[in-house]
Amino acid sequence: MMKHPTICSVMILGLALLTGLSYSQTTRKFRSDDPLVADPDRLPIPKPEPVDLSQIYDFLENTFAHRAKKDQEIVAAENVNTLGEVPDSSWFTNRMGRQVMTLEELVRGPDQVDGPDRSGPWLILGVKSEGITPGFTIRDVRDDIYFIKFDPVKHPQLTTSTEVIATKFFYAFGYNVPENYLSFIRRQDLVISPDEGHCGPGCEIKRHQHRRATFVDEEGKDRPVTHADIDNIFQKVFQGTDGRTPVIASRRLFGAPLGHFKYYGTRSDDPNDIFPHENRRELRGLRVFSAWLNHDDSRSINSLDMYVGEPGKGYVKHHLLDFGSCLGSGSIKVQSRRAGNEYMIEWGPTLKSALTLGIWDRPWRHVKYPEYPAVGRFEGDFFQPHLWRPEYPNPAFERMQMEDAFWAARIVMQFSDKMIRAVVRTGQIVDAGAEQYVARTLIKRRDKIVHYYLAQINPLDDFQLTGVKGASLRLEFENLGLKAGLAAAGTYEYQWFRFDNELHSLESLGEVSSLKQPSFPVPNDQAAYLMVRIRTLSPEQPEWKKKVEVFIRNNSQRPTVVGIERES
Repeated sequence: MMKHPTICSVMILGLALLTGLSYSQTTRKFRSDDPLVADPDRLPIPKPEPVDLSQIYDFLENTFAHRAKKDQEIVAAENVNTLGEVPDSSWFTNRMGRQVMTLEELVRGPDQVDGPDRSGPWLILGVKSEGITPGFTIRDVRDDIYFIKFDPVKHPQLTTSTEVIATKFFYAFGYNVPENYLSFIRRQDLVISPDEGHCGPGCEIKRHQHRRATFVDEEGKDRPVTHADIDNIFQKVFQGTDGRTPVIASRRLFGAPLGHFKYYGTRSDDPNDIFPHENRRELRGLRVFSAWLNHDDSRSINSLDMYVGEPGKGYVKHHLLDFGSCLGSGSIKVQSRRAGNEYMIEWGPTLKSALTLGIWDRPWRHVKYPEYPAVGRFEGDFFQPHLWRPEYPNPAFERMQMEDAFWAARIVMQFSDKMIRAVVRTGQIVDAGAEQYVARTLIKRRDKIVHYYLAQINPLDDFQLTGVKGASLRLEFENLGLKAGLAAAGTYEYQWFRFDNELHSLESLGEVSSLKQPSFPVPNDQAAYLMVRIRTLSPEQPEWKKKVEVFIRNNSQRPTVVGIERES
């Protein structure tokens, strides 16, 4: 396992440079505030300038640059604490990772209201008329602004249900996401001008200030939207037999938009952004979560930075958004067969097919999918977690290490069958067979992710000290691999050491011992820090022999686990 600085040590190095202190004076492995539970990256900064990112440029840049080379040494994730966890930050909030969320919390997700207010019409502020599924920006009578998207004509609920379900999963993982609501509207619910009946707080002022919505027509002219334009758009989208049209209503994020973030480097005008994005564990581990839901569109274009707070007193908050390309949906159509299986440009399979004159064919072309209009191409039999691909290379995904994957797989493991079914149910899929299929497929893909990644590393977790120091103090833990059914049993070899926090040196406290139970007696020693090195012996799982080192702060009456390092 490659060593790396903790969040605390990075901050201390910066302070040392600013104050002229020698860095050699600040090389203690653990500090008094370890392990950090929050990253102090929400300090007030001036508002950065908005940036614009071209989708074509993002594709070309990440396909031909910022790739992880085979002979390149990949540094370990830099933004983790001494336990290997991701602290809460402007990027991530520990939800399912720190504790198991309740069913009510999972189902509610990021939602703060109940969606757009239906007690009055929706005022159109802007129109997106191009593409198969156009959209609107609307203001409801509560004065909330939403971005509205529809389902394609031939695939009712493909986009809307997918977006709701996926949003709740990504929120539970820990990411900042928008509030996405499934709603139903009729054509007459939409108005273009406040004078047509829209009224909310400050209604008279809005009538005076509101500027009629415009859009670019087929001739490239920017002109006011008419009712004929709205009628034309409704002809392009799915409409229910009852006259109601399902829509996904995405509530406008709080703050001022600053454009997309990239999956490499840092934002130069954000002093809080100190860790290269490709080395952030939550962005590397996002590959595992995206593979689970087949979010192949996990790229910079589907992110948004927001400046939150008053000018000069705010900070940048980083969001993921647009989850319509998950669960077999391609947003405006059924997802392609390639999605999740191969990059848009991948020379190996292309050359192999060309050299065999087409005799060899890509196996994913022959995968069979059930015909559910609300689901699209989503399956769990052919899926292999470590071979999953987004649309094109992602610098953070390509640098994911086994420790990053273990962190994410452990979160995926927290979702029980009951939880998965409850979240899928929020998509309100009318076809019961389709809803059951989505849940079954997610369960199957979850199990494959857990089984694969927990077999690549010693999967010991949840280290806790029990008992009383000097008498019955014990270190207890859980073998997640046994919990997942990867082996019937295991034997734990362990050896205790004194650890010098200043010199980073070890002194043995005895020979290697072994127990079959995940509970070891802690030596009655006066050293300020102790360390135990553990290997799990299982004939079924040879990789479990990789060491896990657990550090204990021992200089008080209540010792605590302060560090965990894993061999990958």
